[in-house]
Amino acid sequence: MKDTFMQTMKDQLLAEKTRLENELSKFAHRNPNSADTDFKTDFPNHGDKEDENASEVAEFSNNLSLEDELEKALRDVEKALVRVEEGKYGTCKYCNQEIDERRIQARPTSSSCIQCKKTLTQEV
Repeated sequence: MKDTFMQTMKDQLLAEKTRLENELSKFAHRNPNSADTDFKTDFPNHGDKEDENASEVAEFSNNLSLEDELEKALRDVEKALVRVEEGKYGTCKYCNQEIDERRIQARPTSSSCIQCKKTLTQEV
């Protein structure tokens, strides 16, 4: 892959990492007992009335689900950035063939080529 393409993808990954961390920081904070991408959702406090308590529980439940999805996306981005630093970005981790640039543009965190992904998900 061309150096300019790799730099463009690295910049996109870094921007996505920042975006994900900003989204998470709106309702969660980093878990101080964990060194990785583990966040802990904050429990909202809207008041002491029964309807406010129900609202807090519903919001907390939604935030837990959102936290899980954002953490997964953040882990994928961080793994892709590690592959960039190791010089393995853009190479399929299963067959060691170069991943098509169009796939990487569509999904910058891709670590497998389309053929291997299809095999893994049994779409072949």
